Amino acid sequence: MIDKRVGKRIKQRREELGLTQEQLAERLGVATNYISTIERGASFPRYEKLVMILNALHTSADSIFCDVLDYGGDFKTSVLSEQLKGLPPDEQKRILGVFEFMIEQAKEINKK
Repeated sequence: MIDKRVGKRIKQRREELGLTQEQLAERLGVATNYISTIERGASFPRYEKLVMILNALHTSADSIFCDVLDYGGDFKTSVLSEQLKGLPPDEQKRILGVFEFMIEQAKEINKK
């Protein structure tokens, strides 16, 4: 089964780098249509092409697969932590308060 979240992450990273599909395809030596089908989740690259894509996007497999792996939480946590650091202190406190409240709720639910 092809998971569209992987393609979405690849597209997101490509756009973060300011690359077009054509530019990425050129770097990889593939057709633009190939990039499009991966980003839409219509196909999934073979191992060799996946490694090439990750290297061309200067990214890790964790960053691409964090939404589909059961144990991808560490990567997401570090990304969220970095995003939080970039906010003003009052916004950090507000968000952390919500986060702590949600953790307490989850603990209570899991006790039952």
